[in-house]
Amino acid sequence: MSVAAPVAAQDTPDKAATQAKQHAAEPGSAEPAVELEAGKVPVPPPPAEPPLQPQVDPIIPDDEFNAAVPPLDAASDAELNKPLESIEAFERRLAGEQSGAKPETAESAPLGDPALADGDAVEAVGDAPVRDTELAAPLPPLDQFEVAPVQFADDAPRDQKDVEVRYRVDLQGLDLADKETDADLKGEFKSLSALEKGDGKAANTAMVSARLTEDSQLIETVLASQGWYSPVVRTRLEPPADQANPALGAVIAVTPGKRYVFSDIILKADPTEPANLVADNFALKVGEPIVAERVQGAEAQVAVALPENGYPFAAVGERDILLDQATGEGVYTLPVTVGPRGRFGGFVTDGDLAFDAKHIQVLSRFKRGEIYDSRKVDDLRKALVATNLFSTVAVEPQKTGEDAGDGTQYVTLHVKQDAGPPRTIAGSLGFAAGEGITAQATWTNRNMFPPEGALIAHAIAGTRQQGAGVTFRRSNSGKRDRTLEIVAEAFHNDYDAYSAYTGRLAARIARDSTPIWQKRYTYAFGVEFLGTAETDYDAATGTRKRNTYYVAGLNGQVGFDTSDDLLNPTKGYRVTALVQPEATVRGGFDPYVRARIDASTYYEINDSIVLAGRVRFGTIQGAGLFDIAPSRRLYAGGGGSVRGYAYQALGEQAPDRNPVGGRSLNEGSFEARYRFGNYGVVAFVDAGQAYRETTPQFNNLRYGVGIGGRFYTNFGPMRLDIATPIGRKPGESRFNLYVSIGQAF
Repeated sequence: MSVAAPVAAQDTPDKAATQAKQHAAEPGSAEPAVELEAGKVPVPPPPAEPPLQPQVDPIIPDDEFNAAVPPLDAASDAELNKPLESIEAFERRLAGEQSGAKPETAESAPLGDPALADGDAVEAVGDAPVRDTELAAPLPPLDQFEVAPVQFADDAPRDQKDVEVRYRVDLQGLDLADKETDADLKGEFKSLSALEKGDGKAANTAMVSARLTEDSQLIETVLASQGWYSPVVRTRLEPPADQANPALGAVIAVTPGKRYVFSDIILKADPTEPANLVADNFALKVGEPIVAERVQGAEAQVAVALPENGYPFAAVGERDILLDQATGEGVYTLPVTVGPRGRFGGFVTDGDLAFDAKHIQVLSRFKRGEIYDSRKVDDLRKALVATNLFSTVAVEPQKTGEDAGDGTQYVTLHVKQDAGPPRTIAGSLGFAAGEGITAQATWTNRNMFPPEGALIAHAIAGTRQQGAGVTFRRSNSGKRDRTLEIVAEAFHNDYDAYSAYTGRLAARIARDSTPIWQKRYTYAFGVEFLGTAETDYDAATGTRKRNTYYVAGLNGQVGFDTSDDLLNPTKGYRVTALVQPEATVRGGFDPYVRARIDASTYYEINDSIVLAGRVRFGTIQGAGLFDIAPSRRLYAGGGGSVRGYAYQALGEQAPDRNPVGGRSLNEGSFEARYRFGNYGVVAFVDAGQAYRETTPQFNNLRYGVGIGGRFYTNFGPMRLDIATPIGRKPGESRFNLYVSIGQAF
């Protein structure tokens, strides 16, 4: 039985619409629940009394609103007059839908029907049109539903290769700019290019495009560094030219435009002494291109020149370059803060001290009152580092405000110290024909007796030499670069020429070169006392006999060195002269003078080839050969003398075929050194001889030739030489090997 719900006559559509409009227009009103009475349309109760509000005219008059609402009555809508479905029919239809059967009360609509595509006869809202039969098909049962698993990249088959995009780089138009400058713009671009670093391969086209964008910005930077500030850079990707060349074209087309030049240079600085100090040290000129490297170099030169000429607190400000695109010109402005002109004052020091300010004054090469010069401050800093007593050390100028006259102020140097470990253990190992293997070890406390008072214990062990000793050394002793040494040692030497047990005491004051601090002028003078028991050939018995000698002597040495490196010279020359007045006491008093001169020169043909040569002459005047202790005679042969022969092997031979030494010698060497990277080879020829006479005879010279290898390290080359004697005599080795640190000379 169907029951229709008639509309109550007292609630007309116009009246309901008016009430809905009035209710909606009342903000904040709450709609209470309304009980539904049979046969009536629910009407909301009257709203609560609204709060008093100012009178506002309606936006749309009621008459106009009511006229716009379409009339609603039973005749205008057939759906309102349809009888309701019975409960039994409703349940049958619902059961049919759940089982997949069609409803009893309606026929299936055609698939193209936009309103009833799913077959429902009663619709609240029409279904979307269905034009795909698959969408209308029933879903398969769950146990028959197949799910394709997702395959991740890490689980992909091993034989599946990633797809690569290949490309080629086409840089156009940069040659126009390259012709106007000495810089290699194309080479600089290629060294930094993302496309070039990709080696023509990318994962996809988007990656190629990203690299192309990055390189377009790079080319603008490269051009700007050489004065092209308004280039036009266009990029594009071109398809492959053909199947034979399947690479994409990554094209960068450049139009450099104008190269900007300086139209004016403005240096804003206070007056200096001398007057044009800033301008004279500023290298840029009006009319030259605006090149970034030149600008930075000119500014750096000003920043260096001012402190070198008395302005320790000078500072270069931030530049300003105003470019005119219409003319291609730029106005350059540089502010410079000069600061007060200074003179050297005193020193202050703090931190973990290795020594006090008084010793810092000893290390400095300037006096109070001299015009400040940053080069002398740098020299002091290097001297502090060369002491090897600091883990870190810094030297900075400080203002004092103390007037020094002539408009200058005294400047105090603040030395910040951080003392490092003073103790070191070192060792060395070497081999030479005739000397055998030699191992040396040293223990040093460089600051046991501050300032710079070192205690050194050393020992040597080898096949031909053994010994130990202790040395006190004070570096920078009262004066920069002056060293005081006191040595006590005992050793045993066992050579073919002699065997000796020796005790030695010596004192020496010297100015020597070191691997860290090579000096042009050097000197040394001192005293020496020896007590030695040595074997010597006794002509009367035809045997070797041990004699005791006591030797006292003075020594003095001067040197001049213009070479560029202490252990690996490539140019310049060296000259050293040594004079040793001595006296031997052995049943009598035998004074004599030992003298020697060494000279070497170096000529660099190119970066790889160096030619080197040396000569040595020695003499002993004032005593007979056998009145001189064997260890004080002159010998030739060995790694630092004439290679190809054993140590001390040249010169007069005793009947037992062992050398007896001489009172004069002459030597010469020539080397051709070739270096490639950290390695090198050397070809050499040596010559020399020792003589009984007191002056070199330059006859009966013995020659040795050989080849050597070099391994260059930070502290000097490692040397391995192999040589053979020319005109080898019985008893002489066919080959002799020498291993040490540094070049042979």
